[in-house]
Amino acid sequence: MKIVVVGLGAMGSIYAALLADDGNEVWAMDPWVAHTDAIRANGLRVQGASGDRIVKSIQITSDASQLDGADLFIVATKASGVAAAASSIVPHLSPASHVLTIQNGLGAGERIASFVPDSQVLLGVAEGFGASVREPGHVQHTAMKMIRIGSYRPGKQTIVEAITAVWQAAGFNASAYVDIEQLIWEKFICNVAYSAPCAVFEKSVSELVLDPHGRAVSQACALEAWHVAKAKGVKLCFEDPICYISEFADRVGDAKPSLYLDHLAKRPSEIDAINGMVPVVAESVNLKAPCNAVLTHILQAREAAWLTGRT
Repeated sequence: MKIVVVGLGAMGSIYAALLADDGNEVWAMDPWVAHTDAIRANGLRVQGASGDRIVKSIQITSDASQLDGADLFIVATKASGVAAAASSIVPHLSPASHVLTIQNGLGAGERIASFVPDSQVLLGVAEGFGASVREPGHVQHTAMKMIRIGSYRPGKQTIVEAITAVWQAAGFNASAYVDIEQLIWEKFICNVAYSAPCAVFEKSVSELVLDPHGRAVSQACALEAWHVAKAKGVKLCFEDPICYISEFADRVGDAKPSLYLDHLAKRPSEIDAINGMVPVVAESVNLKAPCNAVLTHILQAREAAWLTGRT
């Protein structure tokens, strides 16, 4: 299968490496020149949960014409880069191509579908998946639990299962799902509970849970997202959101959410797609989400200060 990975951060690098190592024709694009130059020169080293390998068959390109007719485009950018990524690949899609987006938060499918026919859009959810770039050309893979794949619109299950089989063959624990929206919302509620609260209180997940003030804010954020999901008719696997996010916290322990890590590094985060999406979607179902709105504004103000050099 000809596969294009747009975005070679930690997660995108692992997708590209394992899929290429299984014999797929993998092309990749990313603006981080040091990283792509290192991959061209020495291959991409992936070390950790999926083994220790150097993959030299990934084809790095800045010539988009080489992407023409790919079977699968994987958008592995941050949420803020999804629309630009989708726009850039549109000229290279064939009627048989599909675009799979794997991001945190909500709205990635809608952003891609504004450029790509929604019948060609697939959604992915990565669970228990940890990774970081140690240096250009070298990615550390710390955990790999599950990749779940579904279609943006019903009726594409045969394609979903075929693409899932490609991921499975490459060593991923992957499953095809009919109702991917349920899984997206279940992960989203956990992300909402800990992303912005951990960043605002400057605590890991376990530290936040032990702080009665931080825990109260975390639970309020999760409850707002849960009420929105119920109002939208999303089928969730749980009826007690507090118990659900508490069990999630027990599993991840002292982990720091990626949004908090972004703030520690003073780089733009995915706040707009995570806590920032709760009040947006709440408004569409005549609800309010004040806790998520306040935390979103706090973190947006921090990011704006970094950009203007005030901190």
